[in-house]
Amino acid sequence: MCSGKDFTLRHLLSTAAVLVTGALVMTMSAPAQAAQEDQSARWLTHELTNGLIHNDQYAFDDYGLTADTAFALAAIGGEGDTVRTIRRALAQHVDSWTTGVDFSSPDVYAGSTAKAVVLAETTGADPRSFGGVDVVRRLNNLVSDSAPTVGRIEDSAEADYANVIGQTFAAQGLSVAGSGKADETLRFLLKQQCSTGYFRLNFAAKDATDQTCDGGARATTSAPDTDVTALAVLGLTALPHKSAAVRSAISDAAGWLKRHQKDNGSFGGGPATEASNSNSTGLAGWALGETGSCNAAARAARWVGRLQVTGDVSGTPLAGDKGAIAYDRTRLAAGETNGIGTEDRDQWRRATAQAAPSLANLNASVCRAS
Repeated sequence: MCSGKDFTLRHLLSTAAVLVTGALVMTMSAPAQAAQEDQSARWLTHELTNGLIHNDQYAFDDYGLTADTAFALAAIGGEGDTVRTIRRALAQHVDSWTTGVDFSSPDVYAGSTAKAVVLAETTGADPRSFGGVDVVRRLNNLVSDSAPTVGRIEDSAEADYANVIGQTFAAQGLSVAGSGKADETLRFLLKQQCSTGYFRLNFAAKDATDQTCDGGARATTSAPDTDVTALAVLGLTALPHKSAAVRSAISDAAGWLKRHQKDNGSFGGGPATEASNSNSTGLAGWALGETGSCNAAARAARWVGRLQVTGDVSGTPLAGDKGAIAYDRTRLAAGETNGIGTEDRDQWRRATAQAAPSLANLNASVCRAS
């Protein structure tokens, strides 16, 4: 499987997504070809069923991965109709997305709710009336106001699965929405960054006096995590107003990513996904491009590009899957031999949604060099 982390965001400074337009590659002897990120966008669009990513292996609609797909399409640009279709589909299911079943359930999940807020904002919807639900208010109710966890998001269920990825969505979503709990949510997020620059995945125990990343053990509760660090950078750069503390956090996190990029341009993820993979490399490259680290972003994009299904694949096991991005070289080779089966498609979808936006950095003019 992929990293298994419920990803990812796309930048917004208001209720509209920031769009990145892929360049067309022109030749004298052949028609214009879509940029590599556009090819991935088209593949992701074809993976939708009635606006949702449906997992055929386990027979359920994957709302989180559907949102990731919308974030990727919004980032790449050119698929506005599809993004709006996704928005409508997720709005119709917002209760089951944020509660696991429907809102008659007493359990509300903070990470999913935070992601729903950002999804609404990114796609131009009103997060205070998304599918008839005020998801900003719902998220506000999941932000702790008790020491020592003030600002920390918490599931209402007895088993709390909230983590730093959800905290990143919450800080971004509540800040853009102008929530009164935005500042404390952001302050708690910044506590999850260790002094060396990376962000960890999991929070400390709720009764721990020290809730900071530095307060945990690097080998366990405060292990470095590339994916979370990249997502935090993306979320922080999307804030409408950036304090000195936020700017410093972005700089430190980007510096950590650059120091941990492998010689071939790739990245590994967290403790369970240390080997080079397209999810981690794509997210890191995307984040580095947003912070102006263009050379590092381009190197990551080139590595990701080598895992993309390209060229004329008609008559091959990958026919119909041009633009899809494999998790790693082993999965790409397997796809070339056997195609993408039902049991493998979830991993390809996750890899493509997280990695495709980084391919824009193959075009040097896209990267925001500082």
